Amino acid sequence: MVDDNPSMLKSIKRLLREHGLACEIFERGAALLRHGDFDSAGCLIIDINLSDGSGIELHHRLADIGVDLPVIYITGNDNHATRMAAIASGCAAYLTKPFTARSLIEPIKRAMAMAS
Repeated sequence: MVDDNPSMLKSIKRLLREHGLACEIFERGAALLRHGDFDSAGCLIIDINLSDGSGIELHHRLADIGVDLPVIYITGNDNHATRMAAIASGCAAYLTKPFTARSLIEPIKRAMAMAS
């Protein structure tokens, strides 16, 4: 998961753990790119507006280096153009903050089922 809001990272990590899911957290897209180990990942959760760039652009950069994981976008700044760009990038889900636990867990489970 990539989000530049530490409390959001903590909350989602706790939520995923409660549902039996592991989660690596990153405050910047660059940190995720440097991490480089995507073998055990089932999907990516990426905030659209990161302090070091666009989450959609991060998704494209990951695809360029061969990372083909389902992406769930989250955003607190929803607008039509961003939503259309996210959908065009092939996301598994697009969630606006605040969102329910169920609205996040369901697309994660679907994405992981497709990856298996």
